[in-house]
Amino acid sequence: MAYDVIVLGSGPGGYPAAIRASQLGFKVAIIEKESLGGVCLNWGCIPTKALIKSAQVYEYMKHSASYGINATGVQHDFGAVVKRSRGVADKMSKGVQFLMKKNKIDVIMGYGKIKAKGQVEVTAADGSKQIVEGKHIIIATGGRSRALPNLPQDGKKVIGYREAMVLPEQPKSMIVVGSGAIGVEFAYVYNSMGTKVTIVEFMPRIVPVEDEDISKELEKQYKKQGIEIMTNASVESVDTNGAGVKATVKKQDGSIVVLEADVLLSAVGVVANIENIGLEENGIKTEKGKIIVDKFQQTSVPGIYAIGDCSPGQALAHVAAKEGINAAEHIGYTEKKFHHVPEAMDYNNIPGCTYCIPEIASVGYTEKAAKDAGYEIKVGKFPFMASGKASAAGATEGFIKVIYDAKYGEFLGCHMIGTNVTEMIAEAVVARKLETTAHEILNAVHPHPTMSEGLKEATAAAYGEAIDI
Repeated sequence: MAYDVIVLGSGPGGYPAAIRASQLGFKVAIIEKESLGGVCLNWGCIPTKALIKSAQVYEYMKHSASYGINATGVQHDFGAVVKRSRGVADKMSKGVQFLMKKNKIDVIMGYGKIKAKGQVEVTAADGSKQIVEGKHIIIATGGRSRALPNLPQDGKKVIGYREAMVLPEQPKSMIVVGSGAIGVEFAYVYNSMGTKVTIVEFMPRIVPVEDEDISKELEKQYKKQGIEIMTNASVESVDTNGAGVKATVKKQDGSIVVLEADVLLSAVGVVANIENIGLEENGIKTEKGKIIVDKFQQTSVPGIYAIGDCSPGQALAHVAAKEGINAAEHIGYTEKKFHHVPEAMDYNNIPGCTYCIPEIASVGYTEKAAKDAGYEIKVGKFPFMASGKASAAGATEGFIKVIYDAKYGEFLGCHMIGTNVTEMIAEAVVARKLETTAHEILNAVHPHPTMSEGLKEATAAAYGEAIDI
C-alpha cells in the first residue's frame, strides 16, 4: 500500500505529526521500533514525573507534622514506586495506540530506514523486511542518552536515564554527572527517598542554561535538602571493579578527588538518533550530529522532513510536537490541502521546564543574554516568601523574576523557581507571543490568593510599584 505520509518514530513529535497529517486528509503510516509514544511517554517526560510525584508525597508525609497532621511510621516501597511509574507510562502509551486507531493511522512495528525518496525499508523484530512507500517522509527518530568515552555505561553501575527509572533496588549512594533537567530531577527523586546524592557539574553552576539567579537558588535549596554539589568539576575516569563505582573527579584548581558510590548516573545530555536511517545514501545533509532543516522542517531533500531531537531546535517534547504539526501542515500546503503557510517556530519563545523540587520554568532572555543583546533592562523579582498562597501551602521557596526592555516595556524574559511554577510559565509565553508590555501585565487583574499573581507583583517590582514586598 502506498501512503501520502510516512512518519519515522512515534514520540511526542512523530505521533502529533501523523495525527495532523491524517486530519488534513492524508493516508498516513507511522513506523516505530519499540513502543508508541517514544522515549517521552515510555522512558522520559511522563514516567519521571510519576517518580517525582511519589518522592514528593513521601516528603509531605515525612513533614506532615508541620501541617498539623501526625503520620507515623511512614515508609516508602521503592519497588512499588517504580511499578507505579511504569503503570503511568504504559497507560499513556496505550492512549497513543487509541489515537492512532481513532485517526485511521497504520502503525508498522519495526526499524525504519529510508531506502530512496518515497521508500522506507522496515525491519521487524523477527528480521523480516518490507518496503513501505509514501510520497512524503517525516523523520522523528528522537535522541538517546549521550555516552562519554570516559564514562562508559554498563547499565548496572554506570547508568543512563532509562536504567535510573527501573533500578531493581534503591542504591544507598549515587553520583549524578551533569546537572541539566535529567540530572537534577533524578537527584531530587533519589535524595528524597534516602539515597546519598552527589552532583558533579562541569560548568561553573548547576542548571547552566538557566538564569544565574535560578542556579543559585536551586543550589541553595538542594544543599538544604542534603544533596552535595561539585561545580567546575569533571569526571576523568570511573572504576567499576569493586562493589560499587569509584569516580576520579578533577576540580577547577587541578586537584583530584575520588568519589565512591553504589551507582553513577550519566546525565550529560542527549544525542540524536540519526545513524543507519539512510541519510547519507539519500543525500540528506547533517551538521553537528543533527539533520539540517529549513523553517518548515524540510531537509535538503524536498519531501523529506525532520523534527524533534534529531533536528536543530531545542530537545524538548513540546518543541517536537509543534515542529511535527508544522511539517504536516507544510505538506498539506504543498498538496493544497492546507490553505496557508504554517507559522515558523519562534525558538526564542520556547518555555523550558525542569520538574525537580522546587520546580524551574523559564522563557525568553536570561538577564545576561538580554544585556549581551544590547538591551537596557528593568528587572523585577517577587519572592514566594511574600505570597499568602505559598505560605498557606508551606511552599515559600523560590521566586519569580521578570526582565523588561526599559525603552518600550517589551517582555524579554521570565524565570521562575518554586512549587508548581511549570504550570505558571504559559502566561509569560502567551504574553510574549502577543507582544505584551509590562503595562498590560500590570493592568491584567490576577487572582488572589495564588502563586501566579507573583508574575504581576514581579512586574510591579521592576517598575517600583510593588505592593506586597
